[in-house]
This record gives sequence, structure tokens and C-alpha cells, in this order.
Amino acid sequence: MSLKSKIIVSILCIFIGFMIAIQFQTTSSSKQRETRDLWEVRAQLQEEQQQQQLLYQQLDKLEVVLEEYQDQSEQEQVAALQNSIQELKKKAGLVEKTSDGVKITIDGIFIDSPYAQEYPTVSPELLNRLLNELNTYGAKDIAIENERIVTTSPIRYVNGETYVNNHALPDLPIEVYVLSDNPQRLMDYMEVSQSKDDFSIENMSMQFTLIEEMTLPAYQERINFDLVEVNEETGEE
Repeated sequence: MSLKSKIIVSILCIFIGFMIAIQFQTTSSSKQRETRDLWEVRAQLQEEQQQQQLLYQQLDKLEVVLEEYQDQSEQEQVAALQNSIQELKKKAGLVEKTSDGVKITIDGIFIDSPYAQEYPTVSPELLNRLLNELNTYGAKDIAIENERIVTTSPIRYVNGETYVNNHALPDLPIEVYVLSDNPQRLMDYMEVSQSKDDFSIENMSMQFTLIEEMTLPAYQERINFDLVEVNEETGEE
């Protein structure tokens, strides 16, 4: 295999590794409650089994793609690689994406009272719970304001403010954009979700709006591939 072919296969392997990492997406860093009943545990187990099956299917597809690369000429490999890279960028959230979806508007609830009320803010814990439920109910791609959510997106407190992708969230109202294959079904679930109750407890409301042809921004941060190493002789990770 020529040096050029080795470089092409090496780049492909890097993106395959990143694609596999996407399949293990876990958006929440919060601890799960130990008070879950048996049905919740079973539901979680079923979900993990489905994710595992999807991973196996994706691995089978990637093996077929790799075999096709090996049988192609260098020119065909370059063209196929460019197409694969573009597709992987879409899956990883590195390019804009347009589809039908749901807009979630998070705003404060203010009750007439002679006593001053503290202005509500969205905590990282609330956001992580919301993202988990959205993923459970069929979300494909998510953006919070102008920040695209990907596998590596950090959501944390910094100096009393909630940061997403290393950028501070603005004051309420905050808008969350969600693409889904079935937006109506997702919205119906979210209308009666635990997240809606959790936000209400913190004096915040959630309004849902169906939108056709919603465009999410691309992820703007740099994805770190420093931990990925490629064997120069075999082209494997």
C-alpha cells in the first residue's frame, strides 16, 4: 500500500473511532437516583440493549465501508473518503442541519406577591435532565440557543453562571431547538415529562412549538483527537 493510501486509511480510521464514540453518547453527568423501581430499571436495560444493537449495526456498516475502500483505486478512495467525512460531520454535529423539530422556550414564572422573588436561572443539572429526556423521546439533534449539543459538550457552573460549550447562557427566556423524526410525538411526551415539572418547581415554564424546516447551527468548538493514535504500518487505531 502506498503512503497516500496509508494516510487515507488512517484518516478514515480516526473518523470511524469518533463515530463509535458517538454511539456511546451519554449527555448527563448527574448521578442516577437509587430509588428507581423495577420497571424503571427494566426500561433502562432495554434502552441500553437497543443502543448496543445499534452499535453492532453501525460496526457492520463500517466494516463494509472499509472493505470497499481497500478494493478501490486511490482516486476512488479519495472521493469516497470525502463523502464519508461529510456524512460523519453531519452525525457529529459539525455542520448545520435542517429538519422538522420542536422549539422549547424556557421562561420564568412570576407570581404576584408583596415579597421580592429571586430571578430563576437554569442550572446544569436541569439542562442535563432535559437533554436526557429529549434523547429518550426521539431527539436527533439539539441546540441550546446558538450552541449545538454534541457528545463532548460540557454543561457546568462557572462563577455562578451556567456555561454550555464554554459560553455563558443568556438570561431567560432561553430557547432549545430539537430535531426529530417525529416532532409531534416528542412534543406530546415532553408536555407531560418530568423535566417540565422540575422546571416548574424552580419557577420556570416550558412552552413547546412545532416548527418545519428548523436549522441548527454547527458545533463551533474544536474536537480533541489528541488521544487517538494511528499505527503507521497498518493504518489501524
